[in-house]
Amino acid sequence: QVQLVESGGGLVQAGGSLRLSCAASGSIFRVNTMGWYRQAPGKQRELVATISFGSNTNYAADSVKGRFTISRDNAKNTVYLQMNSLKPEDTGVYYCNLVSSMSYWGQGTQVTVSS
Repeated sequence: QVQLVESGGGLVQAGGSLRLSCAASGSIFRVNTMGWYRQAPGKQRELVATISFGSNTNYAADSVKGRFTISRDNAKNTVYLQMNSLKPEDTGVYYCNLVSSMSYWGQGTQVTVSS
């Protein structure tokens, strides 16, 4: 069983910053990728950013490029999402995802950006 614990969400004004963390624990044989998705009220869950644990390959959605940075700590099986220049449209529940032999999800952390 794999557990993902997210932290770092909260309320911030537009233009502000937040840093999300996601720590994975449990029976993890090998992590392929970890990443962040978000879901705004009334909308589908969308991919924000991912990072490969093997090749250090990153991906970021166009809507967050230049503002959000994903990074990882392999030894801790932890992924971070540094979010700068936040906009009200970044508001939503942010979910951590880990892909190994299966895909796992965290419980989500709320990010609210006020205008």
